[in-house]
Amino acid sequence: MTESPLRLLLDFDARVRRDQEQPPTFLHRRDRKFALTCRDNGLTPGPRQWLEYLDRANGPNRQSPSDGPIRRWWQINLGFVAAGAVLGALTMLGLLFYDGGQRINITVILGFVLLQCLLAAFTSVQALAGWQPWRPVLNRFAASTPTGVLNRLQPQLMARAAHAGGVAFGIAGLVTLLVLVVIQDLAFGWSTTLNTDNRSFLGLVQAIATPWHWLWPAAVPDAALVDATRFFRAGTDSSSVNPARLGDWWLFVAMLWLFYVIAPRLVLAGASQLHLRLRARRLLHQHAGMTALHYRMETPSLDTGNAHNDAEHQPDITTHNQLRPLPESDLVICWAGAGEPELPDALRGPETLVLRAGGRASLQDDADTLANAAAQLARITRPAVIVATRSWEPPTGELQDFLEQAREQWPAASHVAIVPLAEAAADEPPRHQLQQWLRFAERLGTEFVHVSQPQMTLYNPYRGEDHSHG
Repeated sequence: MTESPLRLLLDFDARVRRDQEQPPTFLHRRDRKFALTCRDNGLTPGPRQWLEYLDRANGPNRQSPSDGPIRRWWQINLGFVAAGAVLGALTMLGLLFYDGGQRINITVILGFVLLQCLLAAFTSVQALAGWQPWRPVLNRFAASTPTGVLNRLQPQLMARAAHAGGVAFGIAGLVTLLVLVVIQDLAFGWSTTLNTDNRSFLGLVQAIATPWHWLWPAAVPDAALVDATRFFRAGTDSSSVNPARLGDWWLFVAMLWLFYVIAPRLVLAGASQLHLRLRARRLLHQHAGMTALHYRMETPSLDTGNAHNDAEHQPDITTHNQLRPLPESDLVICWAGAGEPELPDALRGPETLVLRAGGRASLQDDADTLANAAAQLARITRPAVIVATRSWEPPTGELQDFLEQAREQWPAASHVAIVPLAEAAADEPPRHQLQQWLRFAERLGTEFVHVSQPQMTLYNPYRGEDHSHG
């Protein structure tokens, strides 16, 4: 599930944000049980094992919260690579433009390569320093501004994308150079406005060629080549120059491009990937949720039913929402195994359609349930759905996502009645268990969701009429 530090960090941060909706006592009980399970199995508890433990009940097909951000950044990387390849080819065509009358100036190519080295160095420096010079561009084209840990990783992510584009730029430029060498007769030379003698320029190019002088000696310019290919602005008689010598510079240009444009970008691209992984590990270690998780795992859980320090106070279960009567509905959705082995009689009828979702069901199973329910509700004038849950299990983020998708896919007049069931079908859930479901329905909006019980009088919420059992 979490094969990289970046994915692990994003998944952990998303889980911590979702856990903020859960009661602290439930989180303590859950994570303490996880720590004890790891101890019994001889495992060292960590964030990776914790996420796998929490997602095991959801099935293998659950989508990771990090899939969306990682997919967007890979698209950004591919965009930089494509743009870099196009610009690399166009740049090399411009540098090697030759109309037969003017030589291609080696000095211009040296200056451009120096500029590429400076840009590569600046990209790495801004990532190390945490600068975000790309932020105005991202804010202009991004659908939403990144927040949380993703925003803190943006300098490293942008550096990786920029270096990937730089590698594509260099490779495309080198390929273009080789193609032009084959299909054209290029004439190189060197010239500068400064008063530079041949010996000084020879020392410069030979120093630049030091990295490959042992690998390919033919690509190192000699004194004869430098003397023969210098040209001036005007008044130069080039009749004594051997035309074949004018093309000998291409070996130097190819190695120059390989060692000073492509190679630095490759090294810095690998360094940016390593920096991103180290930064993600550091942010995960410093995450506030990690400190809280370690505390919950290491501290024994004592469940007193009272969240206050004063034992004379009762737990705070106040809410503006109240139980409402059960609506008339022939459509029941059992969430995460609720209603097993059988539903209460008040929820079952000869024409009742029972669907299942959540728990070990896959995302495709949930989608099929939503589609089947939508088809059933489309044939009803006043659509209502009963969602049976387990009262002792707190509401989860998966159920909230499921109901929010239902609100979008089902008819606009649809209404949902959540029915928390006790362990025994004939029993009623305790008051404190119902309160968490009432607060859950209040967060979702009581115009769409309410909480009911099988023992309450049947009614149709749209007609306002009550109908007793039988």
